[in-house]
Parts: sequence; structure tokens; C-alpha cells
Amino acid sequence: MERELAFEFARVTEAAALSAAHWVGLGNKDAADVAAVTAMRVMFDTVSIDGVVVIGEGKLDEAMLYIGERDGLGVQPQVDIAVDPLEGTHIVAQGLYGAIAVLASAPRGTLLHAPDMYMDKIAVGAECKGRVFLDAPVKENLRQVAKALDKSLHEVTVVILDRERHQQIIEEVRSIGARIRLISDSDIFTAVATVYEDSGVDIMMGIGGAPEGVITAAALKCLGGDFQARLCPENEEEIKRCHEMNIKDTNQLFTIDELVRSDDVIFSATGISDSFLLKGVRYAKGRAITQTIVMRSTSVTIHFIEASHLLEKKPLFKDTYK
Repeated sequence: MERELAFEFARVTEAAALSAAHWVGLGNKDAADVAAVTAMRVMFDTVSIDGVVVIGEGKLDEAMLYIGERDGLGVQPQVDIAVDPLEGTHIVAQGLYGAIAVLASAPRGTLLHAPDMYMDKIAVGAECKGRVFLDAPVKENLRQVAKALDKSLHEVTVVILDRERHQQIIEEVRSIGARIRLISDSDIFTAVATVYEDSGVDIMMGIGGAPEGVITAAALKCLGGDFQARLCPENEEEIKRCHEMNIKDTNQLFTIDELVRSDDVIFSATGISDSFLLKGVRYAKGRAITQTIVMRSTSVTIHFIEASHLLEKKPLFKDTYK
């Protein structure tokens, strides 16, 4: 994919972030999500791609940016698109920390078509690549992380979604003396944090959304990190959905290279509320300021883009912010 696409995708996540940011702290997560989805969809129509949404906002009769939707101007290159226009709907509604608008793209047929269900995941940064395994005991994975990072076990920080289903993992981590950071939502950027030494995050583990898992794998592929996952269907209907999406073995362990079967990946994320890596949308005198990270796996290049948007010149937003 051409490098210019990275900056086109940045415009797409910027649009979603600007629309969602209007709803920060207003207690209406559904309105925030609709705003982000709508803005992202409109902006995709300006991008020179023949895109197919493989990770999206639902089925044809449920939402825009649905799985199977064709986006872009219908010209080369042919690409898969994985999107989460608003990662952290609860975060935005409550005005909390860490909401983003995010997308990943790779050549057609190379991103796993993950159904909307749970997925067991483990994510680490580049220094721990090849040292941790989803099926290994929690304690062994933490020992390997500590060894790779030259830390004591008491200095290793594990991030886990704060859910009842993770109680056993939490107890195992505590029993070995490692640190835990529980999060309420938004595990994509938490996994990305494992790559950054000063983020305070060394490993992420636990069960979260499968669509977010594919996007996370794309981001970590750009950053040299590692990721493994397994789908967790909860009933026959979800197993059937896996089969319909050509996933025959629902117990399959997916490596990062099986989730993203290409070395040509673009990842873009724009902050909606502040996070460890990106500032959220800020306002000043009729302008909105956004911060976006754009990554390409082919060049291992990471761009941080800070943009100032004059809202009265933006058709999508000028009426919203009057």
C-alpha cells in the first residue's frame, strides 16, 4: 500500500474522533458511537481505495461500516479494513481516560474476519516477542517477561480488564507478586502500551472483544510486538457464526501472523480523551486540536500528527459546535 494512504487514514480517524468528542462526559454512549461511525463512513468515501470492511460495526441491517461493506472510491489498491470508530463508548460517556478512534488496513484477504464475540488474548512488546504463549501458565509468562525486560517480578505490570471472569488470572498474578492495573474498557491501546518502556505496561492478558483483537494484532505488527489469541464462542449460535466466517476450528490458537497475514499494514488512531500515548480532542477559539498516531509495518515508521481544525470549515462539525 502506498505511504500516502497512511495520511488519508489519519483523516478518517480524525473525523471520527472530532465527532465523538462532542459527547465526552454527556452520558450518552450511543449518540457518541453513532457520531463516530457516521463521520468515519463519510470520510472513507473520499479515500482512494477499494476497501472491504472485515471488522466493523455489525451486520448490513444494523449499522454503517458493517462487515462486508465496500468503502472508498472503488479504485486500487484492494484492501481489508478493520475499524472501531469509538473504542471506549463508556469512557466517552463518562468523560474518562483512554478513548480513541482507530482503524487498521492491509491487502485484501489478509485480515482475519473475526466475529463479534469474546477472544482470549495475550500481548507483549518487542523485547518479549516469542517468550510468552497464550496456553502457558500465567506465572511462567510473567517470569519470561521479567527475564526479557531485566526486571524483578515485583516490577512487572500486568493489565487486565476489570471483569469477574478474570478473577483467577488476577489471583495468580498477585500470588507471584507482580503488579496489576485493572482497566474498565479499551484494550487496544493497552496492548499497544506494552511496546513503550515508559508506559508502565509490560503485558496485557485476558478475555476481551475479538474484533478489537485483530486491530490490536495489526498495531503490534507495525511496532514489532507479539500477540496471540483464541476465540471464545459461548453458544452454538456463536460457533455457527465462526463457521460462516470460514473459521472451522473454534479452538484454534491464532498467532499474530495468522491474525494479520501480511507485512504491509497501516494503523491509525486518534485520541478522543487523553491516554498514555495520545492527547484527546481539545478546543480553542473555534478550533479543535487532534493528535493521531499513524504506523506502517513496511517501513516501521511511526508518525505523530497534531492537527488544528477550524470547525466552521468542516461540514461535518460546524453545526455541532455552534
